Amino acid sequence: MSIRPTTSLDTLSWIEENRLMLEQYLVKFGGVLLRGFGINSISEFNKIVQIFDNNLLDYVYRSTPRTKLGGKIFTATEYPAKKEIPLHNENSYSQNWPSKIFFFSIIVAEEQGNTPIADSRRVYNNIDQSIKDAFESQGVLYVRNYHSNIDLSWQEVFQTHDKSSVNRFCESNKIEYEWKTNGTHELTTKQLCQASIQHPVSKEYVWFNQAHLFHESALDLKDKHALLQEVGENNLPRNAFYGDGSSIELAVLENIRDAYAKEKITFQWERGDIMLLDNILTCHGREAYKGSRKVAVAMS
Repeated sequence: MSIRPTTSLDTLSWIEENRLMLEQYLVKFGGVLLRGFGINSISEFNKIVQIFDNNLLDYVYRSTPRTKLGGKIFTATEYPAKKEIPLHNENSYSQNWPSKIFFFSIIVAEEQGNTPIADSRRVYNNIDQSIKDAFESQGVLYVRNYHSNIDLSWQEVFQTHDKSSVNRFCESNKIEYEWKTNGTHELTTKQLCQASIQHPVSKEYVWFNQAHLFHESALDLKDKHALLQEVGENNLPRNAFYGDGSSIELAVLENIRDAYAKEKITFQWERGDIMLLDNILTCHGREAYKGSRKVAVAMS
């Protein structure tokens, strides 16, 4: 849903007065785009986000590189511009996730660079029932191998240089961990997580995992070949399996990716746009792009 003011207004006051209405729209539509509200700075964006929740989340147990812009405002994922980021719900590869995610368009890319979204309820309904049954009975097992020179280091993922802090985090979040002593492979973690969940308010079921994103088939062939040569099949930086550790069939992953593709919605960012998403009901991604692009993100 998109909202654009028809007259000049005090944006912060308007959002404070209409916060409950916006919250209701989030549960109904999954997302709201605020356009033309005259927001020009990260500090203004931060004030808006604080109206919804003044206890924003840090980005710990990271899956992608980001830069902190101040407070608990971060850049959107800093992957190479030529790479697309598949649709996903934020942190659905873990047992803890934000309920809301906020985006602020600061610099619009010269070409593409938009943030496509999809209704996770409809994605769930599009997936074959036999596939849902298999995943929901077993869950998704995420395996991450941390190397000192490939993908994200454990120091960046866990936001610490203290191994004992990593141990405590893993133990409190039901993550198996094993420290390594040979070569560049420093740590392996395994975590069993949900495949789908029920929204706490609407009670609707949604597809809520990142098996299609973590699985080795998500790598382009050139990157996959290079990684296999360097670290081998069992030491890839990330991979996903059925909960019992068995391999996920490629046909199953294609069915899941097709379900996302059918529901994908893309709109053109404009400078100053703010998008509010219910992170359970709506997934998001990123197009490849040309030129400069900057989007700020906050989570609550």
